[in-house]
Amino acid sequence: MKAYMTLGTRDFLEKLVDKHPDLGLYLMGQGTGTLAYYENQRKNVFASGKEYEVISQNGEIQDEGYVVMNNIPVLEDSRDSFEQRFKQRQHGVDSMPGFQAFRFLRPLKDKTYVVMTQWRSKEDFENWKNSEQFKNAHKNQDSKPPAYFADRPFITSYHMKKEDDEEGNDDQ
Repeated sequence: MKAYMTLGTRDFLEKLVDKHPDLGLYLMGQGTGTLAYYENQRKNVFASGKEYEVISQNGEIQDEGYVVMNNIPVLEDSRDSFEQRFKQRQHGVDSMPGFQAFRFLRPLKDKTYVVMTQWRSKEDFENWKNSEQFKNAHKNQDSKPPAYFADRPFITSYHMKKEDDEEGNDDQ
């Protein structure tokens, strides 16, 4: 399965949702920006954006929730070892209260993988970060990035946007 995402204004992306009601587009807000995301095997309908292969998943993405994306740039010749190492890790995330969905996304045109989790709320995500399961899943990480990182990983977070959400009301 493939996943597609793009950034844009909420008005523009809502028009895409209306134009493609069969795609199951999800809108997510971050401050004043909006991200559109969908999954399927069809062609990308975005004029610009990113395309991924879903290489691991758990749970179903919900219309409501808090989404965290770990963006991890990986060197081309290190992709296989990165994927194998990631797949071998014990996650424990899916047993946490408030967990909704997980996606491990391989980039098709650039170097940045995305590890996406969706939570019922930001508080549920914070509880995961402070849990023993999180500590166990991340205990073997060194203080310096592994050699296969092409650049420093970064995190983005979003609140799912519902039709009745007002612009800028992302920190509910």
